[in-house]
Amino acid sequence: ILIIFHPEIRQGLARLGQRHLFASLLGEEDWDRILKEICKAVENLSKQKIGALIAIEKNDPLTAYIDSGVSIDGRVSSDLIETIFTPNSLLHDGGLVIQQGRIAAAGCLFPLTDKPELNRMFGTRHRAALGLSEESDAVIIIVSEERQDISLVYGGRLYKDLGCEELFSKIKESIKKQNA
Repeated sequence: ILIIFHPEIRQGLARLGQRHLFASLLGEEDWDRILKEICKAVENLSKQKIGALIAIEKNDPLTAYIDSGVSIDGRVSSDLIETIFTPNSLLHDGGLVIQQGRIAAAGCLFPLTDKPELNRMFGTRHRAALGLSEESDAVIIIVSEERQDISLVYGGRLYKDLGCEELFSKIKESIKKQNA
């Protein structure tokens, strides 16, 4: 039974302890500043052909994934995000988690999706983003090293080839759905 229902059990455990602190702590101005910093960073990383994987915690806690990485607890800034994903830095492999409006950890390990229908052009970052979205309500941003494009995953859906303005509005839209 454990083997058969493994994905459902993992998803159920991930949803335990849901909280709504994030929505109450950050106002729209705070969100705008954070999202502008993220957009600036991913745009710069894309231009430099540097890959990135960034998860923004919403209601479902990402504590287990944060614990798999290196704790940072830093203010969200494009400079810090770009530094973390610089090739050959110790934290560039793995994901970055933003929790309660701060960079909680980097070098985090996310679960990979089991979906076989995912196009082979998508690599490990996209598989990890989809895997995390299957287990939580996080919003995940991917910068492809090979194709230099920016993608977004939330609610199990992949939005690819996004520009900065579209990325900004899609993340804001997903946050508004959380607060509604």
